[in-house]
Amino acid sequence: MKILLIIFGSISLILGVIGIFLPILPTTPLLLLSAWCYFKSSEKLYNRLINSKHLGSYIKNFRENKIIPLKTKVYIITLLWLSLLYCIFFVASEMLWLQILLAIILIGVTIHILSYKSK
Repeated sequence: MKILLIIFGSISLILGVIGIFLPILPTTPLLLLSAWCYFKSSEKLYNRLINSKHLGSYIKNFRENKIIPLKTKVYIITLLWLSLLYCIFFVASEMLWLQILLAIILIGVTIHILSYKSK
């Protein structure tokens, strides 16, 4: 089980890092998932992640304050809406079920992001 958690945590970490540059992927939740997987499986990997110069701040700030900076919220929501609306109208134009699913995800993620306090 520890090996599966390490693999899952590492995949989540890679996706979280990609999410820093690609706004479709939610960086902080993926890094939190990585931290949880590492916490349950490897103290060494958990400590490396938490004490990481660049990634540790995402986890520590969210864990301690449950705050997303307003500028980050605006950036995330804007890119999320632009990306998913493009997918809804141009990529999935022939698949109604996928358009509905993407719209539900879009609204759900937006509500979730807005539910956190702003800094």
